[in-house]
Amino acid sequence: MSAKKHGKELSVTFYREMVKVRLFDEKASELFTQALMSGNIHTCIGQEASAVGACQALKPTDFITSTHRGHGHCIAKGGDVKLMMAELFGKATGYCGGKGGSMHIANVGLGILGANGIVGAGIPIAGGSGLTSKIKGTNEVTLAFFGDAASNQGTFHETINMAAAWHLPVIFLCENNKYGVSVCIDRVCNTQNIADRAQGYNIPGVIVDGNDVFAVYQAVTAAAERARKGEGPTLIECKTYRWHGHYEGDPMSYRTKEEMKEWKEKDSIARLRKEIVKSGIATEAELDGIEGEVKVEIEAAVEFAKESPYPDPSEVTTDVYADDNERSVAR
Repeated sequence: MSAKKHGKELSVTFYREMVKVRLFDEKASELFTQALMSGNIHTCIGQEASAVGACQALKPTDFITSTHRGHGHCIAKGGDVKLMMAELFGKATGYCGGKGGSMHIANVGLGILGANGIVGAGIPIAGGSGLTSKIKGTNEVTLAFFGDAASNQGTFHETINMAAAWHLPVIFLCENNKYGVSVCIDRVCNTQNIADRAQGYNIPGVIVDGNDVFAVYQAVTAAAERARKGEGPTLIECKTYRWHGHYEGDPMSYRTKEEMKEWKEKDSIARLRKEIVKSGIATEAELDGIEGEVKVEIEAAVEFAKESPYPDPSEVTTDVYADDNERSVAR
């Protein structure tokens, strides 16, 4: 933590955005248990620092690809919580007209190329985005968020190999929260760290405390500078932890109470708050005020979602893409 070094504006921005990510997901979890959302949701409570630190290091014109646990990524990249909440409710006012839901929010205008319900599927999309930037000669960087389990997918290895060979402006950011559903990564990976795999592609592999927003910010800033210089990709591993189960309702019988307690004591928001106050950047009262403002914003998003209309049934076949053969089969 180094709040004084980064100044009040950035430190307070980190705090506000991390609180917004947590309160959004806590509210989404609460509403899901009330059967106000269809399908399921995957919260990123506990992983706020990796999302916010990474996205704050990017430019507005840069791109990200996300995962099934992507609400925090969307918020950190500038997403409107009203439109996000409406999307979770399946409403027409949502980012994807209510058709994407929790796992498929996208907004290209904000550089959000989409969350993805398929493990590791966002990684090759990021590779394609990076290749586009290189061909066009633009200065955008694309960051791919993915989890530890996705690092065992072929999409990860194929894309990172291509990006390394062609020096593409891509940042591969692994949020290692220890578990792929219920399987601990230590049981299915023969390297101590995911970032160690960078050696096989002759690119930098960086390990950071994923609960230290400043560490994440610094690592992504350096990787983005390297990418913009044409020096190619970086693999960053953020060591973090999700407080909730893989999905809402997951009994979490695969984790011990001691492990969960240990990680909750490393709460990224509590650590940042303590650092900000200790550094004299802001007072407890000022930070309480920020939290109050964010709570009002989240509640307004919920009301917006509840009051918004569902998509008209006539819209069921719009935004659906298929070739002529597939359309004929569908008829």
